[in-house]
Amino acid sequence: MLISTARRLALKIASYGAMHLIVAILVAFALTRDWRIALAVGVVEPIFQTLAYSIHDRVWHRVEQRRMLSGFEETAEAVTARLELMDAHEQNRAHNHHGHSHALPRSLKQVALKTVTYGVMHFTVAVLVAFALTRDWRLALAIGTVEPLVQTVFFTLHDRIWTRVEAKKARRVAEVAAA
Repeated sequence: MLISTARRLALKIASYGAMHLIVAILVAFALTRDWRIALAVGVVEPIFQTLAYSIHDRVWHRVEQRRMLSGFEETAEAVTARLELMDAHEQNRAHNHHGHSHALPRSLKQVALKTVTYGVMHFTVAVLVAFALTRDWRLALAIGTVEPLVQTVFFTLHDRIWTRVEAKKARRVAEVAAA
């Protein structure tokens, strides 16, 4: 179970990294018309963004859980959910009442806030990485503005897909437990 959970989490992060790499290279090339800069931005920037994404995802998980749980309950639920030790009733309660671990929030306000915070984080990292590679503030701001806007759309799609994957898995576990 633990290996399966770790594998899914690693796959989620890896799929985000691959998506980010492709989009970053294409956007950087469209703005610079220089494959060397595009590849440098495309390789270096997603490494930093993937790390930032992991932190962003963890912070949002905590924000969503704190609305309903104490610190001890939050820790216990996060550990048992990740280790898949919750029984079907607990998984359904966690899923139906305060969202599944790392799932996209259910309300439009939460979706918008999560997406905006992701966009701000992404913009900051993109500008800093682009400037470090180009030493040109205008180019760094152009890359840092356009690339995160495109990535934010892809982030939302990526998170939606993973929310559906996790929900489908939770339903299968609940069905097996009920049978």
